[in-house]
Amino acid sequence: MEHEFWLTKLFNEYLGSALTSFLTAIGHRPADALHPWQDWIVIELLVVAIILVLFGVLRSRLSVDKPGKLQMTFESIYNFISGQAHDSVDHGADKYVSFFGTLFIFILFMNLIGVIPGFESPTMTPAVPLGLAVSVFLYYHWMGFRAQGVGKYLLHFAGPMVWLAPLMIPIELISHLARPLSLTIRLYANMFAGEMVTRTFLTLTFIAIPAAFMGLHVFVALLQAFIFMLLAMIYVSGAVAHEH
Repeated sequence: MEHEFWLTKLFNEYLGSALTSFLTAIGHRPADALHPWQDWIVIELLVVAIILVLFGVLRSRLSVDKPGKLQMTFESIYNFISGQAHDSVDHGADKYVSFFGTLFIFILFMNLIGVIPGFESPTMTPAVPLGLAVSVFLYYHWMGFRAQGVGKYLLHFAGPMVWLAPLMIPIELISHLARPLSLTIRLYANMFAGEMVTRTFLTLTFIAIPAAFMGLHVFVALLQAFIFMLLAMIYVSGAVAHEH
């Protein structure tokens, strides 16, 4: 059995049998029935809980006259995401801001939790970036169908001219199928590399140098969350754009 974080041990001790029973019932018996919970799943659930509590506190303190620091921080984040969405998607961008904002905050929190001793970023595990990438893939296609209709949206894959369709359709299919892979590898590789560098220097050097690398890790966490969100915006923009 691989090393478990303390929180994962608690989940396996008190909720392990419940998860094993559930997985067995749906035909997916875990390899280790006594320890079905894995670190990345537990920490991802912890991130979800932290976000829910944070936004619960934020909602209880919302004020028009005297906004607090937490409210001002998230208002700034919202304005930033909204501005990026309008720049990327243009018309009708407001309807997509909630998805982009959720994506950005969720990825950012998962990236940053690895800075806390005793935890690691769930985005270091390929399954997590893959799940996020697939959700973006499904979302922008669904938005394309809703915005343009199934027939008109599928015609985009054929290219601007009918005689180019045999060439363009395979190219477009390969391009779209490559997007989840690209999103997954980009986020996973950057977070894995940053985490490994930080861990290595924490074990080899004094406080000052690891602190510098932890600062770099925070920067990479912010940058990767932004890039993932920005690419999602670009994909949505391409899906919902009406050709003239």
